[in-house]
Amino acid sequence: MMEIERKYLVNSIDYRSLAFSKSHIVQGFLNSNPERVVRVRIADDKAFLTVKGSSNAAGTTRFEWEKRIPVHEAKLLLELCEEEILDKIRYYIKVGAHIIEVDEFLGSNNWLVIAEIEIEKEDDNIEVPSWVGLEVTGDIKYYNSQLSKYPFKEWKV
Repeated sequence: MMEIERKYLVNSIDYRSLAFSKSHIVQGFLNSNPERVVRVRIADDKAFLTVKGSSNAAGTTRFEWEKRIPVHEAKLLLELCEEEILDKIRYYIKVGAHIIEVDEFLGSNNWLVIAEIEIEKEDDNIEVPSWVGLEVTGDIKYYNSQLSKYPFKEWKV
Protein backbone atom coordinates (compact mmCIF):
# COMPACT_ATOMS: atom_id res chain seq x y z
CA MET A 1 0.00 0.00 0.00
CA MET A 2 2.92 2.31 -0.74
CA GLU A 3 3.12 4.45 -3.85
CA ILE A 4 6.59 5.25 -5.16
CA GLU A 5 6.70 7.65 -8.09
CA ARG A 6 8.67 10.38 -9.78
CA LYS A 7 7.13 13.40 -11.51
CA TYR A 8 8.40 15.44 -14.43
CA LEU A 9 7.29 18.31 -16.59
CA VAL A 10 6.82 17.43 -20.25
CA ASN A 11 8.53 19.50 -22.94
CA SER A 12 6.87 18.28 -26.18
CA ILE A 13 3.80 16.41 -27.43
CA ASP A 14 5.85 13.50 -28.82
CA TYR A 15 4.34 11.19 -26.18
CA ARG A 16 0.92 11.35 -27.85
CA SER A 17 1.97 9.22 -30.82
CA LEU A 18 3.61 6.68 -28.45
CA ALA A 19 0.58 6.19 -26.19
CA PHE A 20 -1.00 2.74 -26.18
CA SER A 21 -4.07 4.08 -24.35
CA LYS A 22 -5.61 7.24 -22.94
CA SER A 23 -8.45 8.12 -20.60
CA HIS A 24 -10.47 11.12 -19.45
CA ILE A 25 -10.17 11.73 -15.71
CA VAL A 26 -12.25 13.95 -13.45
CA GLN A 27 -11.21 14.13 -9.81
CA GLY A 28 -11.89 16.08 -6.68
CA PHE A 29 -10.65 16.12 -3.12
CA LEU A 30 -12.79 15.52 -0.04
CA ASN A 31 -9.71 16.38 2.03
CA SER A 32 -6.52 17.94 0.68
CA ASN A 33 -4.49 18.08 3.88
CA PRO A 34 -1.03 16.82 2.75
CA GLU A 35 -0.96 14.38 5.67
CA ARG A 36 -4.17 12.64 4.54
CA VAL A 37 -5.51 13.37 1.09
CA VAL A 38 -8.88 11.80 0.20
CA ARG A 39 -9.59 11.79 -3.53
CA VAL A 40 -12.62 10.86 -5.65
CA ARG A 41 -11.80 9.99 -9.25
CA ILE A 42 -13.81 9.01 -12.31
CA ALA A 43 -11.69 7.63 -15.13
CA ASP A 44 -13.87 6.97 -18.17
CA ASP A 45 -16.42 4.43 -16.87
CA LYS A 46 -14.67 3.51 -13.59
CA ALA A 47 -14.58 5.33 -10.26
CA PHE A 48 -12.29 5.19 -7.24
CA LEU A 49 -11.96 6.52 -3.71
CA THR A 50 -8.31 6.99 -2.75
CA VAL A 51 -6.58 7.89 0.51
CA LYS A 52 -2.96 9.06 0.42
CA GLY A 53 -0.65 9.78 3.33
CA SER A 54 2.12 12.34 3.57
CA SER A 55 5.19 11.98 1.36
CA ASN A 56 8.67 11.10 2.54
CA ALA A 57 11.34 13.85 2.52
CA ALA A 58 12.23 13.21 -1.14
CA GLY A 59 8.57 13.32 -2.18
CA THR A 60 8.79 9.92 -3.87
CA THR A 61 7.02 7.60 -1.44
CA ARG A 62 3.72 7.70 0.42
CA PHE A 63 0.92 5.51 1.68
CA GLU A 64 -1.86 4.92 -0.84
CA TRP A 65 -5.11 3.00 -0.42
CA GLU A 66 -7.60 2.80 -3.27
CA LYS A 67 -11.04 1.23 -3.60
CA ARG A 68 -13.21 1.00 -6.69
CA ILE A 69 -16.68 2.49 -6.16
CA PRO A 70 -19.79 2.84 -8.36
CA VAL A 71 -19.64 5.80 -10.76
CA HIS A 72 -23.00 7.16 -9.54
CA GLU A 73 -21.61 7.30 -5.97
CA ALA A 74 -18.44 9.03 -7.19
CA LYS A 75 -20.55 11.68 -8.93
CA LEU A 76 -22.38 12.37 -5.66
CA LEU A 77 -19.09 12.57 -3.75
CA LEU A 78 -17.65 15.00 -6.33
CA GLU A 79 -20.41 17.43 -5.31
CA LEU A 80 -18.94 17.45 -1.77
CA CYS A 81 -15.34 18.05 -2.85
CA GLU A 82 -13.16 21.03 -2.02
CA GLU A 83 -12.32 23.84 -4.40
CA GLU A 84 -12.01 23.07 -8.09
CA ILE A 85 -12.58 19.69 -9.71
CA LEU A 86 -9.60 18.64 -11.83
CA ASP A 87 -10.16 17.60 -15.43
CA LYS A 88 -7.43 15.94 -17.49
CA ILE A 89 -6.56 13.54 -20.26
CA ARG A 90 -4.11 10.81 -19.25
CA TYR A 91 -1.90 9.10 -21.81
CA TYR A 92 -0.21 5.76 -21.07
CA ILE A 93 3.20 5.15 -22.64
CA LYS A 94 5.43 2.11 -22.14
CA VAL A 95 9.11 3.02 -21.86
CA GLY A 96 11.47 0.21 -20.96
CA ALA A 97 10.13 -1.63 -17.91
CA HIS A 98 7.84 1.24 -16.87
CA ILE A 99 4.54 2.80 -17.82
CA ILE A 100 4.69 6.59 -17.96
CA GLU A 101 1.39 8.35 -17.28
CA VAL A 102 1.21 11.77 -18.90
CA ASP A 103 -1.52 14.11 -17.67
CA GLU A 104 -2.66 16.96 -19.92
CA PHE A 105 -4.62 19.21 -17.61
CA LEU A 106 -7.71 21.06 -18.80
CA GLY A 107 -9.70 23.96 -17.34
CA SER A 108 -7.86 26.16 -14.85
CA ASN A 109 -4.74 24.00 -15.19
CA ASN A 110 -4.77 24.10 -19.00
CA TRP A 111 -1.29 23.94 -20.60
CA LEU A 112 0.20 22.08 -17.64
CA VAL A 113 1.50 18.64 -18.67
CA ILE A 114 3.05 16.30 -16.09
CA ALA A 115 4.55 12.82 -16.50
CA GLU A 116 4.47 10.37 -13.60
CA ILE A 117 6.47 7.17 -13.41
CA GLU A 118 5.56 4.65 -10.72
CA ILE A 119 8.52 2.57 -9.63
CA GLU A 120 9.08 -0.47 -7.40
CA LYS A 121 11.97 0.99 -5.36
CA GLU A 122 13.18 4.56 -4.90
CA ASP A 123 16.53 3.75 -6.51
CA ASP A 124 15.06 2.07 -9.62
CA ASN A 125 16.73 3.11 -12.86
CA ILE A 126 14.30 4.98 -15.08
CA GLU A 127 14.66 5.37 -18.81
CA VAL A 128 13.64 9.01 -19.30
CA PRO A 129 12.59 9.85 -22.87
CA SER A 130 13.63 13.12 -24.56
CA TRP A 131 10.11 14.58 -24.24
CA VAL A 132 10.37 14.40 -20.43
CA GLY A 133 11.85 17.56 -18.92
CA LEU A 134 12.49 18.98 -15.47
CA GLU A 135 11.90 16.65 -12.51
CA VAL A 136 9.36 18.09 -10.05
CA THR A 137 9.12 15.13 -7.66
CA GLY A 138 8.44 16.45 -4.16
CA ASP A 139 7.45 19.95 -5.33
CA ILE A 140 4.08 20.26 -3.60
CA LYS A 141 2.66 22.79 -6.08
CA TYR A 142 2.53 19.98 -8.67
CA TYR A 143 0.47 17.67 -6.44
CA ASN A 144 -3.04 17.26 -7.83
CA SER A 145 -4.53 18.21 -4.47
CA GLN A 146 -2.67 21.53 -4.63
CA LEU A 147 -3.55 22.13 -8.29
CA SER A 148 -7.20 22.04 -7.24
CA LYS A 149 -6.53 24.90 -4.78
CA TYR A 150 -3.91 26.87 -6.69
CA PRO A 151 -4.45 26.19 -10.40
CA PHE A 152 -1.71 26.68 -12.97
CA LYS A 153 -3.49 29.70 -14.52
CA GLU A 154 -2.91 31.63 -11.26
CA TRP A 155 0.83 30.99 -11.08
CA LYS A 156 3.16 33.91 -11.70
CA VAL A 157 5.70 32.66 -14.21
